[in-house]
Amino acid sequence: MEILRVFNNNVVLARGTNHEEVIVTGRGLGYQAKPGSAVDQTKIVRVFVPQDGRDADNFGALVAAIPPEHLLLADEALQLARRDLPSPVSSTIVVALADHLSFAIKRMRQGIDLEYPLRAEVAHLYPDELRIALYVLDFVNSRIEQTLPEAEAVPIALHLVNAGFATGDLSLTYQMTGVFTQLFEVLEKAYDRPFDRDTVNAARFITHLRYFFVRAQSSRQLDDGASTLSKAIRESYPEAFANALKLQTVLELRLGEPLTEDEVTYLTLHVARMVEDLRVP
Repeated sequence: MEILRVFNNNVVLARGTNHEEVIVTGRGLGYQAKPGSAVDQTKIVRVFVPQDGRDADNFGALVAAIPPEHLLLADEALQLARRDLPSPVSSTIVVALADHLSFAIKRMRQGIDLEYPLRAEVAHLYPDELRIALYVLDFVNSRIEQTLPEAEAVPIALHLVNAGFATGDLSLTYQMTGVFTQLFEVLEKAYDRPFDRDTVNAARFITHLRYFFVRAQSSRQLDDGASTLSKAIRESYPEAFANALKLQTVLELRLGEPLTEDEVTYLTLHVARMVEDLRVP
């Protein structure tokens, strides 16, 4: 393997044996390494393959932002549960789960407790995924000092649901790509600033939009009636909410169907996170 880009000491972008771009992780793998040099095969712990047309640089940036121990934790948990999963364990689901677990563990250490009002809906619509999620959560809690609450099984289950929606339909990928570009143009015009699409928050926004497209195609938009949460977020981020409404207009025009209040709420949160990147000197 040949190194194409070094993200940090433990994560690099490399060219695989079949000339595909892959994300390679391992302790010290990127230390003093340079583009063009060979990957130290003895240090490789995990190889992540960008899938479904994902940009390798954005995917690599997201992997690099996750602590290595959380990547390993998610990978081990999913491998143990793989017999019950409807589809093979992909790089996408491992990274998505690791990103969620890392954030959840950080919140727990800071004493921040979130409620997930979707429990009843998830239990009703996705009982198998919730059962697997509870198993995954038990495994994770057996490996960390401060355990996560049972409610965390809800977002874990939703990650498993999203993983099962993977599609090889390139026409959807092309449509999504065009819409993503248009949405960024709307935001850049609103803030009169270019948005760096290589940031972790931009990658998270794109990932959220990908999942939104799958939900919209399946007529399963988020709609749990969390009006109190929506109201709080809109009041906390009025500017982001105003611009999320602009994104809502674009998405509704392109998809031909209205967005739910919850979908707009999550758009608001992602816009607010990306705007924070603009304010970093």
